[in-house]
This record gives sequence, structure tokens and C-alpha cells, in this order.
Amino acid sequence: MLVASNVMVAPRATLLTLQYPDTLPDMIAGQFAELQVPSAKVLLRRPISIHAINRDKNLIEFLIQIVGEGTESLSALKAGDSINVLLPLGNGFNYRSTHVSRPLLIGGGVGVAPLLFLGQEFAEHGIRPIFLFGGRNESLILRKEEFMKYGDLFMTTEDGSAGEKGFVTNHSLLFESEQFDRIYACGPTPMLKAVARWAKEHETACEVSLEHRMACGIGACLCCVEDTADQGNVCVCKEGPVFTIDRLKWFN
Repeated sequence: MLVASNVMVAPRATLLTLQYPDTLPDMIAGQFAELQVPSAKVLLRRPISIHAINRDKNLIEFLIQIVGEGTESLSALKAGDSINVLLPLGNGFNYRSTHVSRPLLIGGGVGVAPLLFLGQEFAEHGIRPIFLFGGRNESLILRKEEFMKYGDLFMTTEDGSAGEKGFVTNHSLLFESEQFDRIYACGPTPMLKAVARWAKEHETACEVSLEHRMACGIGACLCCVEDTADQGNVCVCKEGPVFTIDRLKWFN
């Protein structure tokens, strides 16, 4: 695939847009891609959530947090460069076969990435979701303006620089005044556990996207195993990365 653009959107985050060579395959929000790193020093591909798509122009966006040599190399790609990509991989959020009228999309850090695609999907069906994002400070809550095109955005920051001070489940105004029929969340495991507890207490259906290391993306390397209540150990890359919370051992 060819790089259409690669733009820094924060000090340690880049928006990589790729041109698909043909009509886009069917993709579900929450699925991911395995990107081959353009560096001889990095052997393994990097699993990156599908951030957004443009079906008219056959474009796919990836929001990449720069954390090591692999993502640093991806951030250096320029328009016109070629990159090998496997997609779509994994199982995404369940929203096409589930009637949802009041969804809450919760993201922490770069966990907001797959939620833009999900917001796009809801908007196409006349549903305006609520986004709730958390970060250490406002600068770490990425692409706020883009998300606000599709839904209402609420924020929490640990230092109080934006929104309410604290973690996402501390957003008292939102949780006390609104009702939701399904929660979709992606971010660090402690955040997902807190969201899952709230969902259980309020009898709200909840799906979470796990942030595991996924080297191969097809269930062959067994480095992303998660213990589930119904199937035992499964590969997150193949069975997930999205799970309903009742399937996860750490929830039960």
C-alpha cells in the first residue's frame, strides 16, 4: 500500500493515511492491521487499530503512538512510500447486529484510536454517540476536533487541565445525568476494569478492546493469550481484540 500522508498530531503521535489499491474490504470498527516496519532492525510487524476509513477515496487512517523503534520508524514514512500491510484482522465491536440507540464510547490514551471509526459508523446510521476520553493531561487526548464531528465529547484529565479531574469513571456529571444502552471501551487494562465494574453495577452491556502485544496477528505465535471464562486461553488477535466483559476471567 502507498502512504498518502503522515502527519504529526501530537508530540508523540502521528496520523498515518494509506491508499488502498482497490475498493476497501469490509471492515468493522475495532479490527486492526499488522504494519510491516520499514527498518531492518525491527523484524516484527506492529499491530495498529484501524482509526478511520474513507470509502469514497479508499483511504485508511492509523493513529500511531510513538513508543519505540518500530513506531518511530513508522512515523518517518512519507507520502509516496510503500508499506506492506495485513488487514483487516481480529474481531471488532458488535454494533451491526445489536440495536443501540445511546452508545457511550470510552477511550484512554491512544485507546481512542478505534473509536473514531466506531463513531463514524454510528453517525452513518443517524446515531450521535457520546465520547468519554481520559488522559494524564489535555495534550494527551488526541484529535478532539475530529471526534466532535460525530458525537459529544467529554473529558477527564488527571491534572484537571481539561474536563473533570480524575479518571474516566470519575466523570460524575456524565454518569449521573445520562443513561446508556451499551458501552464500548479501549485503553489500559486498569481503565477497562473500572469501566467494566461500573457497567456491571448499572446492568449495562459493555465491550472492551484489549491492548495486548500481538506479534503475528493470526493466532500463530501465542504471545497475546487471554484467559476467558467460556473458552479458557485464547489468542486476543484472533478471538478479539474486542470481548464482552462477561467473557473475561478478570471480570468474573
